[in-house]
Amino acid sequence: MTERIGELTFKGNPLTVLGTKVRVGDKAPGFTLLANDLSEVTLDDSTGKVRVISVVPSLDTSVCDMQTRKFNQEISKFGDGVICYTVSADLPFAQKRWCGNAGVDRVVTLSDHCEMSFGKAWGTHIKELRLEQRAVFVVDGNGTVQYAEYVPEVAQEPNYEAPLAKVKTLLG
Repeated sequence: MTERIGELTFKGNPLTVLGTKVRVGDKAPGFTLLANDLSEVTLDDSTGKVRVISVVPSLDTSVCDMQTRKFNQEISKFGDGVICYTVSADLPFAQKRWCGNAGVDRVVTLSDHCEMSFGKAWGTHIKELRLEQRAVFVVDGNGTVQYAEYVPEVAQEPNYEAPLAKVKTLLG
C-alpha cells in the first residue's frame, strides 16, 4: 500500500495518506460503501450519470458540514442526470442523523467505516486518524475521472467552482 507522507496536514502537522491518488483520465476505482439504511451502494449503481464524489473527514465538523451543504444546494440545480455522494468514515447512523438535522436531501451520504476500502482505493485514507482526506472528484457516466482535487489541509474547504463547472460541461 502506497503511503504519502506530508501531502496532507492538520493544523500544519504532516499526516500520512494511504493509497495512490486518482487522476483525471483514470478509470474510477469501484467501491462498495454503506448507505444510511445499511444497504450497499456501488459506483456501478449510478452508471450513466455524472457523479460528484465529495469526500470529508467527518460530517460533525464545521468545514465538512459546509462542504456537504454547499454540494447539496448546488447539485439540486442539475436534475436527475447528476448524483452526489458524500463519503466519510462516519457510521451510517451518524450520517443519517446529520442529514436529518441539516435538511440535506440531494446528497447521498455513504460510510467507509468498515474497511476504509474507498479511502485506500481512491487515496484518501488518513492513516493516523482513520478518517478520509477531504477531496472532490467528478466521474462521468462511463466511469472516467474528469476532475480530482485532494485538499492539502484537513481544515481547508475544497474548490467548489471547478467541479461544478466540470459537471456543467459534461451535461452539455
